[in-house]
Amino acid sequence: MLARAGLGSRRDMEALILEGRVAVNGAVASVGLRVSESDRVMVDGKPVRIRAEAATARVLLYHKPAGEMVTANDPEGRPTVFASLPRLQGRQWIAIGRLDFNTSGVLLFTDSGELANRLMHPSSNLEREYAVRVMGELTREQQKALKEGVVLEDGPAHFDDIKYQGGEGANRWYNVLLQEGRNREVRRMFESAGLIVSRLIRTRFGPVTLPPRLARGRWQMLDAAEMERLLAALGG
Repeated sequence: MLARAGLGSRRDMEALILEGRVAVNGAVASVGLRVSESDRVMVDGKPVRIRAEAATARVLLYHKPAGEMVTANDPEGRPTVFASLPRLQGRQWIAIGRLDFNTSGVLLFTDSGELANRLMHPSSNLEREYAVRVMGELTREQQKALKEGVVLEDGPAHFDDIKYQGGEGANRWYNVLLQEGRNREVRRMFESAGLIVSRLIRTRFGPVTLPPRLARGRWQMLDAAEMERLLAALGG
């Protein structure tokens, strides 16, 4: 119920309950407790509206610029993506994964904890597509190795595809596809080949592509057709 109310993923909500921050009818809640519309649910002392059916999920596409953190509050006071999003009444936006501070491009948000969980789960197999600028150029052998797989400190990783896109001077652009969203994975894979990424743009997440006219720092809601394609990519 808490996840459907848009307060976070199921895992996040289980953590809240285990921390004793959720109360039902004045008593501390336990994981697995069933609730109905007649129950009074509080999270950190604030009431949560129980919905008989989850409201139709909304998904927002944000063109993240470099220089923003994907967090609600940054201890170092750096700008965060949430400052640019529209406010929700009684709900909150949940980021679908993360992009690091220096990465720009497609970042999705939803007000449905259930949908967020499905989109972020490894079983979704949703492709991520990136435009990558590096200093230097990959050899054919290096491209082959990055597709077949390299070993990073947190395990093996590979690109589903990598294509050379040209460049000027010392800079070269590549287009890469992968189905994971591990921390700084694209950057670390190029570093394993001895190349440093100087610019990284996520151009697509699943079927959602970065609109060419959507300026950095701007957002737009997915329309009905885009939502249908996104849900279809999840298998319904």
